[in-house]
Amino acid sequence: MSDDFSALPRLSHYDVVIIGAGMVGATLACALQLPPQPNARILLVEATALQRQQPQQPGFDTRSTVLSASSVDYLQQLGLWTALQSRAAPITHIQVSDQGHLGGVDMQAAESQLPALGYVVENPAIGQALNDALLASRGIELCSPLQVTAVQPHVSGMQLQVAMSTGAQAAATLTASLVVLADGGRSGLAAWLGIHREERRYAQSAIIANLALAAPHGGSAYERFTAKGPLALLPLLPHEGRQRMALVWTQPEDDAAAVLDLPQADFLARLQRDCGQRAGQIVDAGKRVLYPLTLQVAEEQFRPGLVLLGNVAHTLHPVAGQGFNLALRDAMALAANLRQSLAEGSAVGSPQRLAAWWEQVRQDQQRTILFSDWMTRLFSSNTMALSLLRKAGMLGLELLPPLKREFTRQALGYQAPRARL
Repeated sequence: MSDDFSALPRLSHYDVVIIGAGMVGATLACALQLPPQPNARILLVEATALQRQQPQQPGFDTRSTVLSASSVDYLQQLGLWTALQSRAAPITHIQVSDQGHLGGVDMQAAESQLPALGYVVENPAIGQALNDALLASRGIELCSPLQVTAVQPHVSGMQLQVAMSTGAQAAATLTASLVVLADGGRSGLAAWLGIHREERRYAQSAIIANLALAAPHGGSAYERFTAKGPLALLPLLPHEGRQRMALVWTQPEDDAAAVLDLPQADFLARLQRDCGQRAGQIVDAGKRVLYPLTLQVAEEQFRPGLVLLGNVAHTLHPVAGQGFNLALRDAMALAANLRQSLAEGSAVGSPQRLAAWWEQVRQDQQRTILFSDWMTRLFSSNTMALSLLRKAGMLGLELLPPLKREFTRQALGYQAPRARL
């Protein structure tokens, strides 16, 4: 890979151009290089300047990502997990409860014969592992900061206009057999191409923060459902001796800003009431951030010469921790598809090849989106009918082991077919 992040692309045509070097785009690039494809021309473009070195000592407020057990399997295949494991907090136990009602659902890693149901990893650690892997690659060209200003169909697949993002007066035109859009949920390029996104507003916002606890969490994660919306507490590694958990706390849209701005003592008291005592006493909260919550799904996720990945393809409610894990499964299935096409000399952007990828991931997407959306809507209401349905659902999961196993497999990402890299 070129060490000059800011250079314009060296070639006029590429087999694959990945737009967006975030976690999804960078992971796809890594997967395409395991092992390297002879003579494959792969370009990774990022509009913001990439940091060669991420902070090695994240602060108390560092944001994190939940990795399901199936995602960890993929990261192991990519050779990334070795760098991440020591910085990952294992989830060995998940407790799901409904505020104001007895009972709940307990999922134990031992029941699934796994060391952990998932892991919580701080984002700088993931970024550093991906950067290191990209820097070590000999088959990926990375241009950053470089802005893609236009994408349009071309006889060779897609034509791209690119320009330096640093204010330098430098631009270029190139073509690609396949363009992968992985530039986030606010992608201007998707709108440029006329790709619409279906949106369902939850009339909710999520307060995101890291918490300090009086006692160790023991690897437990908590999903708690209240009349205002779902709440999640996720285990983190300690920071400077303080026991930490990551908070995702859903609030009605009209109340969220007021809760966000509460004095610290009032904020902690209200949070403790909603959390209950399952995680013990909450003694502090770090920086609070507010995110409006919507379900967004692109009406089309592929065209000849084009694929959408990550948040530009689908943005889910964060409380179930399904968003990145679903995007990673999409990306690994695409990587396997592209690697096969490159090995066979097939056109990577052909409608037939991309339709095969879509057929592989479509059911997983539909099932995961339905699972996330259903959980959110079912557990965000206190109406009598939904309250009874919640009780019946939780009781059924506990009393019927096969049903609980299917619920757990969905949460772990093992319902989807495994991509062969």
